[in-house]
Amino acid sequence: MSRAFVKDDDDGQEQVLERPVSTSPNYVTPRGLELLKKALSKAEAAGDDRQARYYDERIESAIVVQPNPDPNGGVEFGSTVTAHDVQGKSLRIRIVGEDEADPLHGSVSWESPIARAFSDHHVGDRVVVQRPAGRMEYVIDSIEHE
Repeated sequence: MSRAFVKDDDDGQEQVLERPVSTSPNYVTPRGLELLKKALSKAEAAGDDRQARYYDERIESAIVVQPNPDPNGGVEFGSTVTAHDVQGKSLRIRIVGEDEADPLHGSVSWESPIARAFSDHHVGDRVVVQRPAGRMEYVIDSIEHE
C-alpha cells in the first residue's frame, strides 16, 4: 500500500498558516475599528491565537477615517450612497474598510470597483461602473456621511 496519504502519529503538529494581511492602507471607519476590537476580544476568549494575531495586527495598522461633516460633500470613504440604474432599480452601498466590508449587506471595500467608480462624485452625477458582466450606469440620488 502506498504511504503517500497516510499520516504517521510522529509527524508532529501541523503548521497553522497565518491569515494573509493586505498590503493596502488599512483605512477603517470608527465603527470598523470597534468591530475589529470586538473580533479580537472574541478570538482571545476562544483561545484562537491565529485570529487574535490577525485582529491585533489589523488594529495596530488601522487608519481611522473620521466622517466628513460637509453634507454637500462628494462620495468618499465612510459614505453611504443611494443611486439608481437606467431601469430605475435602486442601489444602496456604504464604502468601508476591507475588514468591515460585507457586500451582501451593502458594505463594500473602498478598493472595490464600485466604490472607486462612485468616489468623488456628487448627487445627480452619472457614474459608470465596469463590472465583469459589463458596464452599468447609475445616477446618484443621495449621499450620507456617518
